[in-house]
Amino acid sequence: MQLRDATAMLSAADLDRDRPSVWADLGCGTGTFTVALASLLAPESTIHAIDRDAAALRQVPRAYQGVTIITGVADITGERTGLHGLDGVLMANSLHYVREQARVVQRWSERLAARGRFLIVEYDTDTANRWVPFPISRSRLSTVFERVGPVSIQDLGRRPSNYQRAQLYAVSIRPGTAND
Repeated sequence: MQLRDATAMLSAADLDRDRPSVWADLGCGTGTFTVALASLLAPESTIHAIDRDAAALRQVPRAYQGVTIITGVADITGERTGLHGLDGVLMANSLHYVREQARVVQRWSERLAARGRFLIVEYDTDTANRWVPFPISRSRLSTVFERVGPVSIQDLGRRPSNYQRAQLYAVSIRPGTAND
């Protein structure tokens, strides 16, 4: 995916550009969505870009448009990251690699600040394949998050996928609140 496409998918999230914030990008890969998120945050913000692939992390820039990017090799399903009080968690095409999705969502929800949120980008399918082993369609995503507790979900947009028939969707999710 191109940076402009990734940025467009996240741009409707209405992120606070008036104050620096701290985010985690889980399963960031080479950082396309990390950089997209950085372009939408206030200068002096920080993104912790986490992935298991050290080679991929070497391609992630250390800063972008005044936002510091700190890379770390880790398993996003693990319990020890040292990150707490996060303003947000980005999971772009990474939740479909997680078998126990509700458990991971719960763990990362506990690391959010009071008004923290998730930004999720995923394929809108429930059909597994070797590239998407644990798919999470838009409708099933709601179910997974609601198992953790009340949530408010805002659809941010959709776009065709380059790799399969299912579209990509993007949502913003605030745990601890309910849709009106």
